[in-house]
Amino acid sequence: MCGIFGYCSFLVEKDRKYVCDVLCNGLARLEYRGYDSAGIGIDGDTPTSPLIMFKTVGKVASLRKDIAEATATPSPAEENTAEPQKVDMKKVFLSQTSMAHTRWATHGVPSNTNCHPHVSNALTEFSLVHNGIITNYKELKLVLLKRGYTFHTDTDTEAVAVLCKYVWDSQPHKRLNFTELIKTVIKELEGSFAFVFKSTHFPDEIVAARRGSPLLIGVKTDRKLKVDFVDVELPTNEERVDGVDAGGLLAVPSSVADGHGAAGPKLRRSQSRAFLSEDGMPQPIEFFVASDASAVIEHTKRVLYLEDDDIAHIAEGELHIHRLRRDDTVSSVRAIEHLEIELAEIMKGQYDHFMQKEIYEQPESVVNTMRGRVNFDTRQVLLGGLKAYLPVIRRGRRLLFVACGTSYHSCIAVRGVFEELTDIPVAVELASDFLDRRTPVFRDDVAIFVSQSGETADTILAMRYCLERGALCLGVVNTVGSTLSRETHAGIHINAGPEIGVASTKAYTSQYVALVMMAVQLSDDSILKTARRQQIIDGLHDIPAQIRKVLAMDKALQEMAKSMLAKEKSLLIMGRGYQYATCLEGALKIKEVSYMHSEGILAGELKHGPLALVDEHLPVIFIMTRDSLYPKVQSALAQVTARKGRPIIICNEDDETVSDAAKCIRVPQTVDCLQGLINVIPLQLLSYHLAVMNGVDVDFPRNLAKSVTTE
Repeated sequence: MCGIFGYCSFLVEKDRKYVCDVLCNGLARLEYRGYDSAGIGIDGDTPTSPLIMFKTVGKVASLRKDIAEATATPSPAEENTAEPQKVDMKKVFLSQTSMAHTRWATHGVPSNTNCHPHVSNALTEFSLVHNGIITNYKELKLVLLKRGYTFHTDTDTEAVAVLCKYVWDSQPHKRLNFTELIKTVIKELEGSFAFVFKSTHFPDEIVAARRGSPLLIGVKTDRKLKVDFVDVELPTNEERVDGVDAGGLLAVPSSVADGHGAAGPKLRRSQSRAFLSEDGMPQPIEFFVASDASAVIEHTKRVLYLEDDDIAHIAEGELHIHRLRRDDTVSSVRAIEHLEIELAEIMKGQYDHFMQKEIYEQPESVVNTMRGRVNFDTRQVLLGGLKAYLPVIRRGRRLLFVACGTSYHSCIAVRGVFEELTDIPVAVELASDFLDRRTPVFRDDVAIFVSQSGETADTILAMRYCLERGALCLGVVNTVGSTLSRETHAGIHINAGPEIGVASTKAYTSQYVALVMMAVQLSDDSILKTARRQQIIDGLHDIPAQIRKVLAMDKALQEMAKSMLAKEKSLLIMGRGYQYATCLEGALKIKEVSYMHSEGILAGELKHGPLALVDEHLPVIFIMTRDSLYPKVQSALAQVTARKGRPIIICNEDDETVSDAAKCIRVPQTVDCLQGLINVIPLQLLSYHLAVMNGVDVDFPRNLAKSVTTE
């Protein structure tokens, strides 16, 4: 949800048009996160000129049109009085700072007024973009209104911009430096956030901060960095830092360094070693601040991930990282990592939509999940990230899977195989409900958190809840460097590659494969389970080719969607056992991208209510592939057909019990616990074609976001 992009260049000549293009391209890479409005803020003609903003309700493409017309959006404080400002797009800057944002409306309707960046006043002394929710904004706003400050938007974010102005005004004689000012502001905030701040009082400087929402910084320079990390700079006087809070709400430190040699706290400040030049002279450099690595990959592959309560200050070609408070449990350096993804991976290529591309990538993505981990010759699985923890996991009293949405369905899909291979009780929980119930968690529990992005707010909060109670916490994520991958004890990267479409497809199948591999590895100390283990590994070997075989049926599935489902308002999907998760996942795909009501139902529950819905008008998809529960699903199918239901049957290729007259989708047969990997592909394709036929924006369904970073 919401996307942040910041661009800071030092000693690199760039004109205003280039800066705007960089910002819009960054936002375009973040579109998959979901948004309803977009805006950018760029430098004025002089260092102290007000921020120039372009804002629009709608897509980034609309924002590009506004920028092409070079007519700036007035700030909310002057939008009813100011004449439209024409902007010189050819003006060249040697150094500049700028910011951009895609907004997902939470407080206030989508509008130019509520769109980011938000400013403190008409002079835009302080401006910022924000991802997250400030939960105490009403209290802050009330205090600031009483002190004479005005507000012009309905957002929680504006309270932070005005608070910056208040803190600045409160110290007219002993000015704070930019970092200390932002520290003072952030200590008053409650909730989750990622910020990029800019100020006319501190030209060519940017401060970024995060708590609970992801933020990274990309570094682009022609020369080699001295070291591949940045030191975290901590205050040496603990009382001095905590003293900020001593005076109560909105208190300001009584003596703060003004950044120009005034007496103040002694910081353990070293020059940023990574950015030192051989001769000590400043060097051209560019920094990119973003919510996601996909936004910076076209500029640089060198990135640094901020931790919670990090405050990053970029000025004069250097990056300094400070902590909000001293915390010795957090590393004193931030590594500059090298991204492994390629730009082509986040482009559509020959496909019409990202979702279509990602469905067709699944034969390769499941191979990437298994690569280097499964030895098909010796029939062994080795997950290096879990190796040291295997004895602890095997001794656990319970395996607790926690996830949301599609990731939750992947956990449901593998629950049976974990119980069968490990003989350990398994519980699968929705992260939000898990937190709401304050579920009992014990030290000998093993909690497994599954998330494509690794930034899902509810899943992260559930993980921290379990960490506090001493449980072993494992992460199964797709995004390297995400919060979940950093804060868990160990885990598995599913290596599915970037997933841009909001509806998850290849991440589901890769999570499924990764979790099955985990179950197999946990059972490799059991001789009794050897035959079953080998059967599953042999099945994994054949999965990519079987997925390709199903993908080859795309044209037939497209025709089926057109003839049988396109005009329907509702759809039921039924199955049992391992296929229950497939029903849930297929129903979710159909409802989220085609907006058709669909419901995944356990076939064993048919007589307990759902049978009342069945008549000659309701289409029902039955997943009836061969396994131990096949006769029971046949019985459920008979009940539906007896009531004039209209079943579409997903069955195995060689299943002769299914009449040729029946509407069926024939798929290859594999091991029962892996059959869901094959069966979900037709449902993904059906949902895609239904969405296209309904004229829906397939990659960005209404009201949905790829990464749900707020509760």
